[in-house]
Order: sequence, then C-alpha cells, then structure tokens
Amino acid sequence: MLELSKGSISSLLKHHEFYLALLITLLVLGLSIGTEDFMTLGNIFDMTVSSAILGIMACGLFVVLIAGGIDISFPATAAIGQYLMASFVLANGGNFAIAFGIAALVGITLGLVNAILVYKLKVPAIIITIAMLNVYFGLLIYFSNGEWLYGFPDWFMDGVEVFRFTATDGYDYGLNLPMITLLVVVVFTSLLMNKTRLGRQIYAMGGNADAAHRIGMNPFGLNLFVYGYMGAMAGIAAVVQTQITQSVAPNSLMGFELTVLAAVVLGGTSMSGGKGTLLGVMLGVALLAVLKNGLTLMGVPSYWHTVLTGLIILISISMTALNEKQQAKQEA
Repeated sequence: MLELSKGSISSLLKHHEFYLALLITLLVLGLSIGTEDFMTLGNIFDMTVSSAILGIMACGLFVVLIAGGIDISFPATAAIGQYLMASFVLANGGNFAIAFGIAALVGITLGLVNAILVYKLKVPAIIITIAMLNVYFGLLIYFSNGEWLYGFPDWFMDGVEVFRFTATDGYDYGLNLPMITLLVVVVFTSLLMNKTRLGRQIYAMGGNADAAHRIGMNPFGLNLFVYGYMGAMAGIAAVVQTQITQSVAPNSLMGFELTVLAAVVLGGTSMSGGKGTLLGVMLGVALLAVLKNGLTLMGVPSYWHTVLTGLIILISISMTALNEKQQAKQEA
C-alpha cells in the first residue's frame, strides 16, 4: 500500500497539470487573504463569464497546436464572423441557433482558407496566419468603415440563464449563455480529442506527421479539420463576446491572440505538436483569469497585465521545451 502511494505521488509530480493546480491554489489563497472582494460569489461569477471567451478560443487553438500547426489569425476571423452575425441579427432578427450558426460558418470558411494556404504553400503556419490576420482585419475595416453595431433585439440582450437563484448578497445568479457555451465547448472538445479516432489521428499527426502519412492518414484532411475547428470556435466565442458587451466593435478582439496562446502553452501544450491535455489548457485559462482578476482588484495598471502575459508565455515555453528535452534524454 505504501509503495502504491509512493508510486501515485511520483506519477503525480511528473504531470505539468499538478504544478499548475498547485500554483492556482496558492494564488487563490494569497488573493483571498490580500483582498476582501476576491472570494465573493459576484466576483467568481464575473471572473468566469469574462474568461468564457478565452476558454472557448483556447479549445480551438489547443486542437491546432496538438496537430502540429498554429493559428494567429483567429481574432480577425472572430471579428468578421461577429460583424456578419450582428448585421444579420439586426436586419432580420432570429435566435441564438442562427447567430451561432452564422458566426461558426464564417469562422469555418476562413479557417479552411488558412488550412489550404498552410498545406499547399508549405510555408510555416505562423507566417501564413499572421499574414491572414492582417488581410482579414484590413478587409473588415474596409467594408465596415470601422462602424460599431448595437441596438440588438431583446432576446439577444437578455441572453439565456438557467438554475437562477438569489444569493445572500441580494443579487441573482445562474448559469448564463457564456458559461453554458464554455461548458458545451469544453465537453465536446474533450470527447473529440480523447474518445474519437479523429482525435487520436490529430495527436498522431502532431507527434510525427511523416509516420502518420505513411500509415495512411490524410494530413490535408486533418489540416482542414483542425483549422476549420479553430474557425468555428472563434465564431462561437464572437457571439458570446457580443452578448456580453451588447455591441460590436470591429477591433474589439484584436490583440487577443497572445492571451489565448499564453493560456494554451501555459497548460503544457507543446508548440511542436502531439503533446498536451485539455485539462492543462483549462488550468492555464483559470490561472490567467485569477491572475488578471487579482491584479485588477489590487489596482495594478493594465499595462503590467500585458507584461506579465508575455513573461508567462516565455516561462511556459521554456519549461515545456526543457521537459521535452529531459524526456527525450530518458527515452534515448
């Protein structure tokens, strides 16, 4: 029994997720002691809602990175999907199924364009997607003239809320649209990557693309899927962002790519593909959310948030690369 316990602890210490969970726990304890507002129900709900967009986009980028690719263009993809969705809803009405459908379809289409360019041009994906980020955003500004959209119908403004209750602080809480959407996306992505043949193929292609091709996998088809999936997640996140802010600004999602990348890499997903877990990604999202919320509550200026995000990316990539090098030495 003692040996079994030692083995379990030893196995736990080898997992990146353990250290992330430990860090989040320490951070939560510190912020609970340091600020009165951190552990209030209202703050926890606000933190969860504001992190939903990050979590949804992180699910999409996680799939792309596991496949050995990368997509930096998704903020512009989301902005185009958001603008077209909002224009349709303002002109014709509809419901959330139509709103999500339009935004996701636009995202998938732009994601497929990225996949075709990356696969056919044989240029590093980061260069292609940075270029497409600028192309997509430039076209959006040209056709929209940078105009904001607002004045949505009541059904859109009210959103969706279930399990509503009144807490002791006198405010009403419940599972709202951002939380429900995040939950559905996380469950779906988890099933896709852990329980399906397609998910195993994506891991295999990211681990060794040549070997995956030799055993009969279709790398072009898998590329189309992962970039299309990223586009769909960008579109879905755009609808959630619109419902939260009740307006659409063409540039509101620009610059979000670094934060999403930080969350995914922080969660232990390898930049070279084939390694990483969705649990790690969600812990990465939680750590960034807690950190940002804590800095805000402590009155730290927002530019320091950006500095810390950059440092977190640097440290995460360095630690992941170091772990991979050590594992490679042990396996040799």
